[in-house]
Amino acid sequence: MNLKMMMAVVATVGLGAACGSDPVTVQGTTTISKGQELSDLQAALQAGAIDEKEYESLRQRILKRPN
Repeated sequence: MNLKMMMAVVATVGLGAACGSDPVTVQGTTTISKGQELSDLQAALQAGAIDEKEYESLRQRILKRPN
């Protein structure tokens, strides 16, 4: 996943978390694994795109989501 796509994913998930709404509904299919999402999330944290609080919130949402 390139950085531009990763930031779009983080921004989309982050917007859902920020407004306190239900999880984002995605139509279609995706081939991105939880492991890849977590790796991308870690990269976003290291790049300074998100802070530690956002990272932990998003990490928990990813882990709680069914496979």
